[in-house]
Amino acid sequence: QLQLVESGGGLVQPGGSLRLSCAASKFTLEDYVIGWFRQAPGKEREGVSCISKGGDSTIYADSVKGRFTISRDNAKNTVYLQMNSLKPEDTAVYYCAATRFRSSIWSDTRPYVYWGQGTQVTVSS
Repeated sequence: QLQLVESGGGLVQPGGSLRLSCAASKFTLEDYVIGWFRQAPGKEREGVSCISKGGDSTIYADSVKGRFTISRDNAKNTVYLQMNSLKPEDTAVYYCAATRFRSSIWSDTRPYVYWGQGTQVTVSS
């Protein structure tokens, strides 16, 4: 069964950093656009960032621009989300997802066919 597995979440103080990883099992990530999404309690899932198949194009939500960086290492079949200057409002479950062709609205979840199980990120003092 094709799988995405996130890791790297945890508890961090405001202003701290975390790096999330998204690793693929049984398929090649370089054939897919990868998106990071997050969902806080009581809120809808929202797009955080996405990266093109070759890694040459990235998009960020306004709320994380300048603080988060998405990257991919196709040789390791892994996509990363480096999160700096974390704020309490970044607290959520973070998911990575894969699609061969994303919508023109990059944060539209419908084209994403493979999803990880999520990793919890909590920003609190």
